[in-house]
Amino acid sequence: MQPALIPAQVLLLAVLAVASLCVGETVFPPGEALAAAVGRGTDWVVIVVQEIRLPRTLLAIAVGAMLGLGGAALQGLTRNPLAEPGLLGASGGAALGAVLVLYSGLAAVSDWFMPAGAVAGSLIAVGVLLLVLRLGASPLTLILCGVAIGSLSAALVSLAVNLSANPFATLEVSFWLLGSLEDRSTNHLVLAVPLIIAGAALLLTGGGALDALTFGDDGARSLGIDLARTYRQVALGLALGVGGAVAVSGTIGFVGLIVPHLLRPFVGHRPSRLLLPCALGGAALLLAADISVRIIPTRQTLQLGVVTSLLGVPFLLALVIWARRRLA
Repeated sequence: MQPALIPAQVLLLAVLAVASLCVGETVFPPGEALAAAVGRGTDWVVIVVQEIRLPRTLLAIAVGAMLGLGGAALQGLTRNPLAEPGLLGASGGAALGAVLVLYSGLAAVSDWFMPAGAVAGSLIAVGVLLLVLRLGASPLTLILCGVAIGSLSAALVSLAVNLSANPFATLEVSFWLLGSLEDRSTNHLVLAVPLIIAGAALLLTGGGALDALTFGDDGARSLGIDLARTYRQVALGLALGVGGAVAVSGTIGFVGLIVPHLLRPFVGHRPSRLLLPCALGGAALLLAADISVRIIPTRQTLQLGVVTSLLGVPFLLALVIWARRRLA
């Protein structure tokens, strides 16, 4: 790993965080925004920064870090460069669980039902995927299985939206599924960040096992790695982290695909070295995307998930073309 990578990422993230506090319908100078973040300055500026922009900034960092880290962990576990929480159904399962909570009315009973439903849905999706992996699926079969899980989740979400008797709830769910951090508050931080931290901790501590898996299952076993425990640890980490993220942001795809490929040339091919840089890189990418939706002039506010998809789909196609040329 290049020694300057982590400091450079932290510096970039700090610059983007300050920019996020400054940018909005009213642009504040950096000094004024930073002062307002700690409660100093004009009352209305303090309210805007502390209650609107600061929670949004922190959520962008947390959600982006989890998606980037999740992508790196999945690619290391599956030895598949196309693995990503969105492509392999983890985000779709989380979205289905959250939508079912909304559809059943449980979200009105307690705020905690939303992340609980998202975690449960993500855990089921990742569990099915890892079961297929344990049965010896090829990389192509794994991707197809993930696409199938995501498609099934999307179909069930569409069914729930279609059967909803409340058109306003249907519209709200539809916009939520596009992915956004707009109008998020400190309450959303309280709901999501503990789950994201727990999930990230499980993934970060599994780096040694992911390194061993680069030698294959038999090679990892010969090195003393408990494969069943590793699969459970990654599955639970992804379910907690991705479920917590999706519960407050909706579905945001491709962050976990883009970031590992951009950073792998700087860290080499050991999965453990990629985990922390991908967490920082995912946070920076999502924060930059969230800033862009606020400054791009449009009649309707762009949804964050739309922006990441516009970035991710061409990136995915380029990866597929590059892989085919490499194998040719």
